[in-house]
Amino acid sequence: MKAFAFDKYTHPIRQTEVPEPEVGDRDVLVRVAAAGVNPVDEKIRDGEFKAILPYKTPLVLGHDVAGTVIRTGASVTQFTPGDQVFARPRDGRIGTFAERIAIDEADLALAPATISLVEAASLPVVALTAWQALVVRGKVQPGQKVLIHAGAGGVGAISIQLAKHLGAQVATTASGKNADVVRDLGADIVIDYRTQDFEAELSGYDLVLDSLGGENLAKSLRVLRPGGKAIGISGPPDPALAKAAGLNPVMRLAVAALSAKIRRQAKKLGVSYEFLFMAASGDQLRRIAALVDDGTLRPVVGKTFSFDQTPQALTALATGGTRGKTVITGP
Repeated sequence: MKAFAFDKYTHPIRQTEVPEPEVGDRDVLVRVAAAGVNPVDEKIRDGEFKAILPYKTPLVLGHDVAGTVIRTGASVTQFTPGDQVFARPRDGRIGTFAERIAIDEADLALAPATISLVEAASLPVVALTAWQALVVRGKVQPGQKVLIHAGAGGVGAISIQLAKHLGAQVATTASGKNADVVRDLGADIVIDYRTQDFEAELSGYDLVLDSLGGENLAKSLRVLRPGGKAIGISGPPDPALAKAAGLNPVMRLAVAALSAKIRRQAKKLGVSYEFLFMAASGDQLRRIAALVDDGTLRPVVGKTFSFDQTPQALTALATGGTRGKTVITGP
């Protein structure tokens, strides 16, 4: 079948022929209708996560999918051929830039009924990230103050909507041209990152969701109230991630060193920092689908590309400036 893969780390992706997916007892074979594009695809190709996710090459990329069930393994109970589904396949089993993919039943959910499969394909990675940051890790409660960086981006656009649903007061950073966009998504306070300093404008926040890292993350610690929490999705990774990844003691120390400075800064300020590497979850996707269908969440698709344009889609993502998600339509 046709797929887009890279042969060696740092090498560009190319269209190639790969074997048909093997379908295990708990697997669901899905015909890909659309696949979302995410920064993690490019980070994996660059080798940034090689120590944590040691994939063998050649590797088919792609972490978001929506499509139609073709057949199911012997032990599958929740899906039947013809079902329209969406998923973020678990680490070790990615590869949605292809005609078909086999996905563990536990990672899969029925696609929201009120949107297209292209829109559904834009959701898994960003919606699961938002859910795990705000609901699971952040435990956001009504009345709390939440700062979401890059509100017009893929994660930001969904996170603003989810935080408002949870009853939070939401501030976000965005360019001036996207101010109305993020307000329409539910942001109460919009900071134009080009002309304003969010650290000077904001204080007393319970939670910050940071997708930028570096100095932006350091400044984010300083807008938190004592006991507040910053959750980073761009890095640096923390010891909890190294432990969860099952790394050896030497690698755990190396990973811990990457975040030592920011964790010291957080401790000094009386706040905390956690790194979030989002995990696959069909159960969470079912709850997200319900929020889409009741009108609480709406996908934001900024650009679409044909399957043959997959390399251009990755390039467009890297150059930035796209509102919401970039999506590849199926082969």
